[in-house]
Amino acid sequence: MTDVTRAPQTQRTLVLVKPDGVRRGLSGEILGRLEAKGYTLVAVELRTADEALLAAHYAEHRGKPFYAPLVEFMGSGPILAVVAEGERVIEGFRSLAGTTDPTSASPGTIRGDLGRDWGLAVQQNLVHGSDSPESARREIALWFPSL
Repeated sequence: MTDVTRAPQTQRTLVLVKPDGVRRGLSGEILGRLEAKGYTLVAVELRTADEALLAAHYAEHRGKPFYAPLVEFMGSGPILAVVAEGERVIEGFRSLAGTTDPTSASPGTIRGDLGRDWGLAVQQNLVHGSDSPESARREIALWFPSL
C-alpha cells in the first residue's frame, strides 16, 4: 500500500466580520469558531474601513451592480479584520462560513446558524474570507500592511 498522506499546507487568510456581525455582537462567536477549528489568530483589529481601502479590496467587482451598495454597507460601521493561519485555512474557513446566502447556508456554518436574510445576501452575510492564496496575500497586504 502506498501512503498518500497530504503534505501540510499552512496558509494565512483574511477574515472580516462585516458591520452586521459586529453590530449584532457576533465577533466573539465567530472568533471562537475559528479557534475551535484549530486556526491561529495572527492579527485582529477592529476598524472602520475608509472608501480607498474598500475600493482596493473589492476592485474586481467595480462596475458590477452590487459594488456601490457593498462598499457603502462595508463602510457603515466597524469591521473586525482578522488574519488566521492554519493548514488549508482558506478552504476551511470558507466551509466554516457557509454559502453566501444565509437562508440556504447549511446548519453548523456561521451563516447557516447566525445569518439572517435581509434580502441583501451578497452584502449582509456576516463574514468575508479570502477565496484563494493569491487573494489572501493581496487582501492581507491591504488590511495588515505590516505583516
